[in-house]
Order: sequence, then C-alpha cells, then structure tokens
Amino acid sequence: MHRSILLLVTLAVAVPVNAQSGSNSRDLTFQISSSPVWTDTGLNLQPGDTLTIAVVPATSTPSDGAKRCDPVGLSTSSSNVAGLPIPEAGPGALIAKLQADASPILVGTRRELRIDKTSHLFLGMNLSGTPPCQGGYEVKVQTPSPASKGANPSGTQQTTRGAQLKSQLATAAQVFMSGQFGVNKPTPNSEDATSATGAEASPDPVLHVSETPLDEDLRKQLDGLPRRVNDQFNNLGDMVNFVIVGSQQDVQSALTAADWHVADTNNTRAALNALMQTYDSKDYLAMPMSTLFLFGRKQDFGYEMAEPIAMVASRHHFRIWKAPFRWNSQEVWVGAGTHDIGFAKDKRNNEVTHKINPAVDGERDNIGASLQKSNNAKTFSYYLPPNPVQEAKNATGDGYHSDGRLLVIVLH
Repeated sequence: MHRSILLLVTLAVAVPVNAQSGSNSRDLTFQISSSPVWTDTGLNLQPGDTLTIAVVPATSTPSDGAKRCDPVGLSTSSSNVAGLPIPEAGPGALIAKLQADASPILVGTRRELRIDKTSHLFLGMNLSGTPPCQGGYEVKVQTPSPASKGANPSGTQQTTRGAQLKSQLATAAQVFMSGQFGVNKPTPNSEDATSATGAEASPDPVLHVSETPLDEDLRKQLDGLPRRVNDQFNNLGDMVNFVIVGSQQDVQSALTAADWHVADTNNTRAALNALMQTYDSKDYLAMPMSTLFLFGRKQDFGYEMAEPIAMVASRHHFRIWKAPFRWNSQEVWVGAGTHDIGFAKDKRNNEVTHKINPAVDGERDNIGASLQKSNNAKTFSYYLPPNPVQEAKNATGDGYHSDGRLLVIVLH
C-alpha cells in the first residue's frame, strides 16, 4: 500500500558519537523512519553483550500540524492494529529485532537488552500500511566497544602441542593408512581411533574486524548463499563460514603468502610422500582432501596448513568455490573451513576419517588471522545471514556448533 509520508533520511548510517579509545562502550546514532520498514544497523552482537537503545527527544513538530509519531506508540482502537509487527504495541512505537527472521520486540523510548546468542540488530517502527502519524526518531545505541571484548584467555602451554602430536605420530599414520587404503584395520570398538588431545583448548585468533556495515548489494548476495556444502550423496555437511573477495590470482597469492598449501589430489602419491616426509621428521603439507560440493559442483581448490610434526595427526584446512556472482566487479570465493584434530569412525560406512574440532568458528577465524598476519587483506567483517547454521552435523555424522556468522575478507 502506498505510504503518504516520505522522510529525508530513509537509510540509517552508523555514526560513531563520543567514541573514546580504550573506553568500554561506544555510542552509535541512527535515523529511524517509516521507510524502510527495517533499518539494518550493521551491528553484530555476541552472547554476553549488553545493548542499550534510547530515543533522542524530538526538538521539532510537523509543520502541517499532523500528529507526530511517538516511540511508545499511539493510542488507538483494536480495529487499527491489524498487520502491525507488534499488535499489542501502539502504531509508531520503536521496535527492534535481533535477526532478520526473528520476532520483533518493543523498545519504546529506552530499553536495555542482554544478548544470549549471536545476533544482528535491526530497528524499525511499529507500522503497517498508511502511517497514522508523521516523523521519525533519532536513536542512540550503546554497545560494548570492540577493544573491550578482548581475546579469549587460555592457559594452554604451546610447548606441549608438538610433544602431543609427536607421541601420536606412529598411531595416527597407521590409522590414516587403514582408513584410506585398508592397511592394518583399526580396533573396531574404538569410536575415536586417535585424537589430538587439547586441540580445542588452543587460543582463539584475534582479528581486527571492521565495524562498518557491509555494502547492501553484497549483503543481499550473501543472504542468498547456501548455508552448507554436501557430499556426493547429497548429505549436508560443513557450513559455509567465510568469503574472500578478490581475483583468483590474488586469492592464491595471498593464501600462499599466509602459509596455506594446495591439497594433494593423488592418494597413492600422498601415501608415499607422507611416509617419507614424516620419516624425515618433516611436515607433510598436502594430505589428500575429500571432494565436497557447493553450487552443484566440487570445490575449485582445497587448502591446508600443517601443525607441528605431521599433518596426519592434525591439520587446518578449507575448500573454496568461485561464487556465481561478482561484487564491485571482483570475483567472490565462498569457503568452508574446519580443523582436523584426529580420527573417528565415519558413521556412514564405519571407515576411518578425520575428526573435526566441533567449534568450527575457530577455523574460520584462523583463516582470517593467517591472512591478517601476512598483511594480505584490506578488511575483515563479520556478517550474520538469515537462517544461520548454529548446530549441525557434517556428512560423516560428527556434530559441530557455530555462532552462524560469515567472515567476509576483502583483499583489495
């Protein structure tokens, strides 16, 4: 239905106000109107965050004497609430939602929200059809500053990681050979043939993430991406958890500089290389990678990074696919990354396969941190798409969990 009012500001842009280096919070200001219906603030929120939303009092009234909208909502009869996002709140009330597909909540003139899961803030007005009032709101949102969130503490002793992997090397090599090539079958009653003990305790990488909202066109393209990859039997598997924007040449050069290696595609050669290089106490950097599918085709490239001693025991790895769209005339690459921490039984066929760290966000951030460390990316941004994957199982039957966000990496 056509709306009778048009405000000068129809898109909200985050403007930092009184932001101080080292402070525990930051204030952002948004202009909220009846169009668009929902304003994407671009703010990603994490469990434990406290969010304060407050309306700045209006200093003017409509010039034609029309009724001004009120953030607490106008009084109206029950017959005039049909179609409102929140029927029990009056028309014009300030409302919010914490995901694109979430139910709206009433804000009013001021509200404090405690975030219990990964969220993305939208603001709007409780309106439907022709607005019964005019005007919009200047809204201040106070959130924790990125610096105050800090890094997750960890008491893990890095010096023990190599020793753990070294002690597992002989067993891991035997298990890998048995699982991939049928040599010396592993103990049948063992669910996990071997695992990299303590891998989940590794400290999370610290990324310098941009707080600037992603371009609207890019967000729309990301919203349409498949959320998960699949195997050759169409079993859903790993989640899509990062995107790289850049040409194929730039992507490959950046990954090489960040110490990522293209996965081996020949299992026979891989077996010989693995045995020879581990015998020489070297890392084998190109362990074969299974084929998975996205956009109806297998991965364009698989990359991996060895941990100390031998990749047969533990490896960081990901697959990337060229997206069927471009952004700003640049190619877009869609990736799914996981961290192998040992071996487990494949629940599809009882064969032995790599076991992944179920906290898959760590590998997503490790990929970003490696590119950040090698100075091969311009910006890093988190984006929470609609219907995010937060609890799932991969194609081999192992469960994993995530905050559901994509890491968007722009190289230039």
